[in-house]
Amino acid sequence: MRKYIKFILLFLFAVFLLWFFGRNLDWQEVNASLRKANPYYLGLAFVGICLGYLLRAIRWKVLLAPITDVSLRELFATTTVGYSAVLFLGRAGELVRPMWLPMRDRRVRPSAALATIFVERVFDMASLISFFSISLIWFRIPPGREAEMASIQWAGNLLFAGVIVGIIGLIVYHRFSQVFIDWMSRLTDRRFIPGRIRDMILSLMLQFATALNILRSPKEILLASFWTITLWVAIAVPTWLVILAFGLEMRFVDSIFVMGVASLGTLIPTPGGAAGAFHAATAGSLILLSIEREQAAAISIVMHLIYFVPAVFFGLYYFLHGDISIERFRSLLSSENAEKEIKSDSPDFERAG
Repeated sequence: MRKYIKFILLFLFAVFLLWFFGRNLDWQEVNASLRKANPYYLGLAFVGICLGYLLRAIRWKVLLAPITDVSLRELFATTTVGYSAVLFLGRAGELVRPMWLPMRDRRVRPSAALATIFVERVFDMASLISFFSISLIWFRIPPGREAEMASIQWAGNLLFAGVIVGIIGLIVYHRFSQVFIDWMSRLTDRRFIPGRIRDMILSLMLQFATALNILRSPKEILLASFWTITLWVAIAVPTWLVILAFGLEMRFVDSIFVMGVASLGTLIPTPGGAAGAFHAATAGSLILLSIEREQAAAISIVMHLIYFVPAVFFGLYYFLHGDISIERFRSLLSSENAEKEIKSDSPDFERAG
């Protein structure tokens, strides 16, 4: 019941954001802008995003390398199915990937897959914020937007500093992971803490430390960094192509700014792939670049489709041709099942006393 209530509340929040996004728009102008979009540029953007999903699978293979070798085909299938779930369910769909892959390849534990996805997010945030901060160096501030851009530049520099601190934190955790795990084991060895929760936390910490073994090898760090940078370039180029499709003469560095703001909008956990939040964030970034509101709204609508729809085509194909039942798929989406799966792979931890 709590799951359904949470989903309904997030759905209503998405509806509110969409209403807020479109409340003052002239939808005839928005429709006119959509009709003028260049289909060739949009087609190229679609292909670019498809390439991005392949690059995500390649990068995931690198991150899983310290744990086990996984087929690139299975990783691509799992990635597209996972992002299809994110489109329909919001961030709750993130649970699909770490649960789906172990059923496709039983050598991968759910907790291990979940840990590598966390490491993946760290690489993504570090790369995205770095792109965003560096792009601000060559950013041309539109007339009359000096105050807003000063705040954005300050926030970008602060986020960049946060990335540096986060990377240092990962290195420290990896080096002293056993110390942290032992400390958490003692801290959670309390009667009021359920054993399954304790085991799940310790298992995740252990698997996270294992996933961070990539930090031992400069080669693997370089590989993960290379594929992450390549991935975000592969997303920035389609972003630029969508903008160009609407006849706007905008520089590539400006598209990186738009991509950064749009990606931050996807962090809002509303169904529909951050519906409403993505549109408001993307349109807001374009308005800051002196784009008319209706045209900015049209671009944000198309960009949302370009970002997420390619995954649906592949995801549905792999879902329908897989050996996993709909009932099993639905069960994967429950947080209770996620805890059960992770707990089943938890090692036996000794309890003091």
